[in-house]
Amino acid sequence: MPGKPLALITGGAQGIGFACAEALQELGAQIILSDINEEGLHAAVKKLGDGTVGILCDMGDASQIDKMFDRIEADHGPLHMLVNNAGIAAPAEFLDTTLEQFKQVIDINLVGTFLALQRAAKMMVANKIEGSIVNMSSINAVVAIPTIAAYCASKGGVSQLTKSASLALAPHNIRVNAVGPGSIDTAMLASVNANPDAMNMVMSRTPMQRLGSAREIAEVVAFLISEKSSYITGEIIYADGGRLGMNYTC
Repeated sequence: MPGKPLALITGGAQGIGFACAEALQELGAQIILSDINEEGLHAAVKKLGDGTVGILCDMGDASQIDKMFDRIEADHGPLHMLVNNAGIAAPAEFLDTTLEQFKQVIDINLVGTFLALQRAAKMMVANKIEGSIVNMSSINAVVAIPTIAAYCASKGGVSQLTKSASLALAPHNIRVNAVGPGSIDTAMLASVNANPDAMNMVMSRTPMQRLGSAREIAEVVAFLISEKSSYITGEIIYADGGRLGMNYTC
């Protein structure tokens, strides 16, 4: 809608991305969702309503990302806010992980994040917009799990990309931050939820003894996007139920 700040949320059809869209809509933003899940994207757009736009995009494909940003700029104007949320984990035993599997995760989680961040920042700079960008990192940018080596590497890269971009864009009054979720109750954790032994392991490293919710992550994102965090840039906030403070398992 005219006059509203424009926000793009990648991977916005479900889970944390959709919760972020809801939170930013409550802040008064016009929402653009992108996702590779066409059916889920249509459902999310319908649920949000209020002028929400959905764009089908594979964040592992640079040409699709370029086309998405070209369409946004032509049809809606420059972005004021970006939530780089799209990502995959693709678990595999370390010794069995193929180069193709590793590159797929890096292309979506890290390269796609870079490309979207850069395009959004170019829009903001060209239009003198003092925008805000939030990338989705992870607790696994700091700690690690052997079966998601590519994911851990990608999220470590996202955290460092966040810091580098924040320095580059600070002279333009564009802020870049990240959120590092711990164990969150989303579809990505569905197999853990269904396995009592796996859930016990997760709880053993979670001092608060519960999973986080997508909305709890979205609230942190909304804070970092908003003017309430106007003097914060280059930071990664870990919403992990206390996990990073542990040096043992209960």
